[in-house]
Amino acid sequence: MKIHFLGGAGTVTGSKTLIEHNNLRILIDCGMFQGIKSLRELNREPLSILPETIDFVILTHGHLDHCGWLPKLVNEGFNGKIFCTRPTKEISRLILYDSAKIQEEEAKKANEEHFSKHDPAEPLYTESEVDAVIPKFRVVDKDLDVKLDDDVSFKFFYASHILGACSIELTIDGKVLVFSGDIGQDDDVLMFPPQKPKKADYVFLESTYGNRLHPQTDALFELETIINNTFNKGGTVVIPSFAVERVQTMMYLIWQLKKEERIPSMPYIIDTPMGISVLDVFQDNHAWHKLSIEDCDEMCKVFTLISDYKDSMNAVYDKKPKVVIAASGMITGGRVLSYLERLIDKPETTVTLVGYQAEGTRGRKLLEGAQEIKIYGNYYPVVANILLIESLSAHGDQKDLLNWLSELETKPKKVFLVHGENEAADELRLKIQEQYGFDAQVPFLGQVIEI
Repeated sequence: MKIHFLGGAGTVTGSKTLIEHNNLRILIDCGMFQGIKSLRELNREPLSILPETIDFVILTHGHLDHCGWLPKLVNEGFNGKIFCTRPTKEISRLILYDSAKIQEEEAKKANEEHFSKHDPAEPLYTESEVDAVIPKFRVVDKDLDVKLDDDVSFKFFYASHILGACSIELTIDGKVLVFSGDIGQDDDVLMFPPQKPKKADYVFLESTYGNRLHPQTDALFELETIINNTFNKGGTVVIPSFAVERVQTMMYLIWQLKKEERIPSMPYIIDTPMGISVLDVFQDNHAWHKLSIEDCDEMCKVFTLISDYKDSMNAVYDKKPKVVIAASGMITGGRVLSYLERLIDKPETTVTLVGYQAEGTRGRKLLEGAQEIKIYGNYYPVVANILLIESLSAHGDQKDLLNWLSELETKPKKVFLVHGENEAADELRLKIQEQYGFDAQVPFLGQVIEI
């Protein structure tokens, strides 16, 4: 059996792990690379494995860095089934169409305003190419064995992280391979704790925060302070947010603060059409999260939900104090760019980061103290306050990741650390060896390992 690390190795994006057994090829996740230019350029490179030779794709969840390359895979010849949970199918569909739309819009704008080095600028894929992906989805419930071949089967088990996210237990010829996907925190605001694996010969474990412990801070108090301080200055709080789970988490926290009358009356705006669509997915999949139907309804009453572009522009140019939650979470695209274009150079603005900021993204640059930021080809001075609420991550920290391994009944032959920058993955490798005595390895991008 061969393992091909086609993405998500030495980086947190572009997750793609191919398992080759006899004549069967299974791809675990099919993510888009994000962040620094050298990674983004990989999205336009062909896979080292011909897509038409891949039999199945199994998705851990619907984030872009795990499903965002599916249209390219299909366009380049893949014609198999894509297995996932029901929420993952719904979220992947939303994310893929949104991704295609943003790419098409940005390519059009780049060509009209001539700020791209590419002539012409072209989207990675179009909405019509996403159309070809959707019929290939096959929905599978968690904790259900699915047979792929005579000696090959898999099942999903709950991973927390976002709605529908699961780890995968893949059994091939008696060997058990466990793919963590992205693992949530044990005490997540909306999600239940992740389920731990009981058996594994080989583990593929995410390491996003493999070298970090989340601070034990009170996110509600931090958010309350940020909102009140910014309101008192007459400014706007801009919260760049992932449309899936993070928008809903921020809505929940603000709802709690409003119920307790800890923050003032002013507009609280959700300006992300996809984030609003995900609210419907939450309503339809209550078994996957902690909120009741009544909770969701009451929470939504606090907010102005904006889908229409004209309404969005009106909110951007409205000078009154407000709180805006808009995608994307790492400020790589989406409507948050319009708010920052207008507000990043104002001292009364507070940009509040609430999730992981990958290397090379605008969010990471702001976090690291950038003096200026490039938006749509123009540079803007960063005068706004840039703050981070660290405790809200949808990824477990080092303690959570180590704890996730704690119920394995036998010692795995190998633990592969993926979905992490090298420093994080390597520190987690040492911790795993120290705490459990497991043989752990950090694979590199493009590496092929025989097991």
